[in-house]
Formats: sequence, structure tokens, C-alpha cells
Amino acid sequence: MYTFNSQHYEGVDFSNQDFSEKMMQHSVFIQCRFRNCRLSEVTTLTCQFIDCDFSGAEFNGSAHASSAFTNCSFTAANLFVAKFSECKMIGSDFVEASLDGITIERGDWSYANLRNANLPKQSLRGVRFVETDLSHCNLEKADLRETDLTRVRLGNAKLKGGSKRSSRGRCRFQIFRYSRRSYRYRTSRRVQPFLWSQD
Repeated sequence: MYTFNSQHYEGVDFSNQDFSEKMMQHSVFIQCRFRNCRLSEVTTLTCQFIDCDFSGAEFNGSAHASSAFTNCSFTAANLFVAKFSECKMIGSDFVEASLDGITIERGDWSYANLRNANLPKQSLRGVRFVETDLSHCNLEKADLRETDLTRVRLGNAKLKGGSKRSSRGRCRFQIFRYSRRSYRYRTSRRVQPFLWSQD
């Protein structure tokens, strides 16, 4: 029976186990495997997951606060209505993961792979997406205000109807193409709200 209160695990294989409704707090997991685990309604608080494998895991209804999932794999994981508050997801891979109903409250998702993610009407306000792969994402009507999109990949992403005004004036953008139309992000050296323009 595992306990997850102020524990340190490295290289442990937790695959195929049922941790539903567990509380994990102040614990560190390094290169651990949670493949096909049941983590439904699990709660993590200030935990660190480094280079961990969550492929095929179920995170339905889980809640994560001030936790870090860095360079983790969520391949084909189910994150239905999962909530991430002020979490650090740097470098994590969400290929083929189900993100329907997910809640993201600020936090750092830089360098993550969210290609093809379905995130319509999501409030992504204040989230860091530095060099994140958001290509082919559905971001229609998403709130992107105060979001850091420095060097983000947005090829073929759907952005129709989203809120894109930001207070972070030092991000640099390139020209991307969305649905046969080209958009350019205007910036200047002074800190000021961004304005999108359509060519």
C-alpha cells in the first residue's frame, strides 16, 4: 500500500494500479511509470512529477494545484474535466490525449506538445505557452488574454471568436496560417496591448 504524503519515489512502476480518489501531496516522483493507471478524482498538491509516463492513464475529474509535471508523457491519457491550477507542465507530451472539459488556471505549459488538442471556449488567461506546439488546435472562442505565446506554434489552429488582447508586450510572433488565411501579430518595443491584424 503506497502512501503519497511527503514521499520520494524514483524509477517505481505503478502501472495498472488503481489510485482513484487518492490524495498526493508534497511528494516527488522521478522517472516513474503510471501507465494505464486509474487516477480518477485524484488530488495532487505541490507534487513534482519529473520524466514520468502517464500513457493511457485515467485522470477523469482529477484536481491538481501548484504541482509540476515536467517532461511527462500523457499519450492517449484521459483528462476529462481534469483541473490544473497554477501547475507547471513544461515539456510534457499530450499526443492523442483527451482534454475535453479540462480546466487550466494560469500555470506554465511551455514547450508542451498540445498538437490537435480540442480546447474551444477554454479560459487560458495568463497561461504561459512559450514555444508550445498548439498547431491544429481548436481554440475557437478561447480566452487568450494575458497569455504568453512567445514563439508558439499555431499552424492551422482555429482561433475564430477568441479573445486575444494581451498585456504582455514583449512576446515575439511570426507569421502563421490558419484555415487558408494569414495573420500577423504586431509588437513593438514598448509594453502595450497586442493587436491582431488580418492581411
